Amino acid sequence: MNAMQTKIAVVTGAGSGIGRAVAVELLRTGWSVALAGRRTETLEETAALALEAPEAPGTLEAPAGAALAVRTDVSRPEDVAALFAAVRERFGRLDLLFNNAGTFGPGGVPVEELPYDAWQHVVNTNLNGAFLCAQAAYRQMKEQDPQGGRIINNGSISAHTPRPHSIAYTATKHALTGLTKSLSLDGRPYRIACGQIDIGNAATDMTRRMETGALQANGEMVPEPVMDVADVARTVRHMAELPLEANVQFATVLATAMPYVGRG
Repeated sequence: MNAMQTKIAVVTGAGSGIGRAVAVELLRTGWSVALAGRRTETLEETAALALEAPEAPGTLEAPAGAALAVRTDVSRPEDVAALFAAVRERFGRLDLLFNNAGTFGPGGVPVEELPYDAWQHVVNTNLNGAFLCAQAAYRQMKEQDPQGGRIINNGSISAHTPRPHSIAYTATKHALTGLTKSLSLDGRPYRIACGQIDIGNAATDMTRRMETGALQANGEMVPEPVMDVADVARTVRHMAELPLEANVQFATVLATAMPYVGRG
């Protein structure tokens, strides 16, 4: 496929959950996608899913060669550099970065008991990794011809409102909002748009516990509703396919009845 006719995306954390759903959605709707994640086998599973006959109307089986799996630890600068070099070599340009890789860290650990190395791991993955990927994408989008592209950061509901015992995750997700705003401002002269999607209770392995019980601010354990992760993927694709003259700066998509509005 000609890189000038096909949109090119990088999706981090593409081996599972939201990243996998977004990558498959893009691949099945005509994009070529570099799949980035820590485990090559799960990235290859994502690529194989996109090649299966789709159930959703309006989507197609992804063409062979549209997916590129690149084992990447986003917290390592050398891995990120290798990822974007592979994208340039394979596809020639970059139209979208979905900055999705992240970790919640140890769950249910009070502030005073959180080990520093656990804090550092969450910061390195969620914030430093997002910065490294955004910086590499920004450079490529600025230098390529035609110039420009789009970065979408996965912020989370926790970019607005924390859950109990989630200080590392919440701090990094609040920081991502600042990253989004700065990228959006600095990218204006180069046709680089940046937006953020804040997601609440999409049904993935990471949120499976929500259906059996999640700790609330009042100390109770309460089951929470979840939504189909495919709805998140369609929202990301809508943001991604806008012309560069338009941008969804912030979008919040969540299970309708989750305890977010009025949380506390």
